[in-house]
Amino acid sequence: MAFLSQLHRWTGGVVGILLAVIGLTGTVLLWEDSWILLEGAGSTASVDPQSLARAVSVATEQGSELSRITFAGDEIGLHQAIYSDGSGAYIAQDGRVIERWASLWERPELWLFELHHYLLLGEAGKVVTGILGILLLAFCLTGIVLWWRTRKTFRFRVWPARYTQSAIVRHHRDLGVVASPLLILAAATGTMMVFPAISDLVLAPLATSDTDPGLPSGLQKVDGSTDWSIIMSNAAGIFPGAEPRRLTMPAEPGAPVTLRYRQEFEWTPNGRSYVWLDPANGKVVAVKDPAVGDTASAVVEKFYPIHAAKVGGLLWRLAMTFAGVALTMLGLLASWSFWRARVRPRQVIPRAAS
Repeated sequence: MAFLSQLHRWTGGVVGILLAVIGLTGTVLLWEDSWILLEGAGSTASVDPQSLARAVSVATEQGSELSRITFAGDEIGLHQAIYSDGSGAYIAQDGRVIERWASLWERPELWLFELHHYLLLGEAGKVVTGILGILLLAFCLTGIVLWWRTRKTFRFRVWPARYTQSAIVRHHRDLGVVASPLLILAAATGTMMVFPAISDLVLAPLATSDTDPGLPSGLQKVDGSTDWSIIMSNAAGIFPGAEPRRLTMPAEPGAPVTLRYRQEFEWTPNGRSYVWLDPANGKVVAVKDPAVGDTASAVVEKFYPIHAAKVGGLLWRLAMTFAGVALTMLGLLASWSFWRARVRPRQVIPRAAS
């Protein structure tokens, strides 16, 4: 047990700050729809294909190569266009450009997302956050084991009673055991999103042969002749009643345009219903319908909305907010007290005079 305690403390002292960053940024992003106060952000989203086609046309006329456009939805009533050079724009549903930025540093929701998911390190940072998720799971499990010995002294406090190492350790222990169920859920869903191989292994008994549709190549490149009205209208007929969420430009020449829809049964805000279309004539060339997918895919679809509190209403968002704040406090105070105890100069007791 002593070894487990030392391992828990040393590992937490090393990665506590990073976990605090993950917790703080995640908490702020939970309430993203409340602090983006641009004109039109509170507008009701329209699903009219012609209105959406107009937004795509405006987005492609901004001078940069459009990468994708996420359509207005319940969270924000503006279309968000992202360009291949890292710039972007918010476009109102009437076609007006509300905000334009040259890099993600000009929009807090963008760099906070990058910090939370990638630690501003790109794909390497994504791997680090996945490892942090695994460590958080281990911290929760070992923390519960270590807490059990002192369960009779449990006392829940929002903040440590004193700034002594012993008081911070008691606060850390008791706050951690209360937040552990939520932190385990957040860590598990986050880790399996970063490392799909873990998800595939866990959900293997629920998986069946579910192959992706083959996509054609050699199609016409998107250019000024592309008729977005036809593309949006043809795609809308594939999933009647579904909410159009995102249009993605071809990743390479000759590939189709991708449209992503959210059907009523889907939890993920941007949905996982896909339609691929030929840019030349708007013809549908492939479709992926999660309604006919396997059980494993249905479970995977729930990871992000649970992790980011996109379901469950205000109550679940508050619960995940508590988890994020708790993780921030646990990481910061644990690291601070751990290293403070090791860098503080030892008190020298003078010898008594002979």
